[in-house]
Amino acid sequence: MNERILVAEDDPAILAGLVDLLGLEGYVVDEVSDGAAALGRFQSLCPDLVLLDVMMPKMNGYDVCRAIRREDSTTPVLMLTAKGEEIDRVIGLELGADDYIVKPFGMAELLARVRSALRRGALSKGAGSAEPRVLSRLRLGDAVVDFGSMTGRRGDVSFTLTPKESALLLCLAANEGRVVSREALLETVWGIDCEITTRSIDQHVARLRQKLEDDPSAPRFLCTVHGVGYRLESGDRGGTVQE
Repeated sequence: MNERILVAEDDPAILAGLVDLLGLEGYVVDEVSDGAAALGRFQSLCPDLVLLDVMMPKMNGYDVCRAIRREDSTTPVLMLTAKGEEIDRVIGLELGADDYIVKPFGMAELLARVRSALRRGALSKGAGSAEPRVLSRLRLGDAVVDFGSMTGRRGDVSFTLTPKESALLLCLAANEGRVVSREALLETVWGIDCEITTRSIDQHVARLRQKLEDDPSAPRFLCTVHGVGYRLESGDRGGTVQE
């Protein structure tokens, strides 16, 4: 295990604990205590994963995540935050973070999320350099999504997709008309074992509905199957998936 992890955290005690924990697991760990240093170190070291605190001096975690995503769409970014409000989590996910971890957190959970994110990051980079996506475009009513550029348009409104939103929609589109369980989506898109609970998937679906649905509160395409998972419906065959 030689993966390099960049840890950005301004609390000295938490930073030391994370560095020790990840080092004992065999990771190569680089540590910084402010946002500006985090971005500079990311650009110079090209780490395999970033653990990014939200509230940091000089540059907050949201701005660092936004800057990283301008340059790199595949390196996993996990947000570390003491904020528990849903809007704070949504902001991080919308900026392209792969997941969030609310303080205080358990060490076992943290390590599981790190392993899963690294696995997904490796798969994303490998797929991007070797094999084209099977599905390239998706049309749902008046919304059109281009998976290659992770952009879309609904009517006169253009939008972008985060890497996780794109992967989630791609998974549902590949199983059009069939129910995909939350566990299957978590494992396929996030690489998280089913025992780990997270609301990330629900928040990503909500964001996709905002972009794709005429009425997100009464979705026509991204349908919830209560107690099971989600199903993508084309809607009177108005939606098509193109190879």
